[in-house]
Amino acid sequence: MKSSRARLDCRMDAQAFKQLILPTKNRLYRMALSLLKDSEEANDMLQETMLRLWTHRQKLAECQSAEAFALRITRNLCLDRIKSKGYKNRAGQAEMPDWGSAEATPYRKLELMDSEQLMKRLFAVLPEQQQTLIRLRDVEELSYEEIEEVTGLSVNTIRVNLSRARKAVRENFTKINNYELE
Repeated sequence: MKSSRARLDCRMDAQAFKQLILPTKNRLYRMALSLLKDSEEANDMLQETMLRLWTHRQKLAECQSAEAFALRITRNLCLDRIKSKGYKNRAGQAEMPDWGSAEATPYRKLELMDSEQLMKRLFAVLPEQQQTLIRLRDVEELSYEEIEEVTGLSVNTIRVNLSRARKAVRENFTKINNYELE
C-alpha cells in the first residue's frame, strides 16, 4: 500500500511539473537558440534543461518564478556549452521574417532587410550580458524582477545596462545611416 501511495504522489508531482514548466518550453527554446545559433544545439539544451528542472523539481516550489528559474538554468547551460572546448558556433541563422507583404515595394523590402542585418551586427558586438538583458526584456518581455531572478543582477544594474545597450545600438545605427546618406 505504501508503494502505491508513493506512485500516486509521484504522478501528482509529474502533473504539477507539466502544468508549471511545459508552458515555458517555447521561451526556453528561443533563449537557447538565440545564444547557441543552432537549432539542434538549442533542442539539446532544452532537453537538458527539462532534465535538470525535473531533478530539482522540489526547488521549483520555493522559487518566486519557476519560469525565471528555468530561464536561468537554460542560460547557464548554454553559456557552459559555448565555453566548452568541443563547441563550434555553427552560424545557423534564425529564419528571416517574411518581407513579402503585398504593400511593400521591392525597394522597401530591401531596405528593411538591410536594416535588420545592420541591427543584428550592432547587437552582436554588444557585451554578452547586454545582449542577454535585451533578449530577456525586449524579446521575451520579462519584468525587471524576473530578469533579476534569471541573471542575479539588481534591478538598477539591469536598467543601467539596458539603457547603455540601447543607447549604443541607437547611436551606431544612426551614425551608420547618416554616413550612408551623405
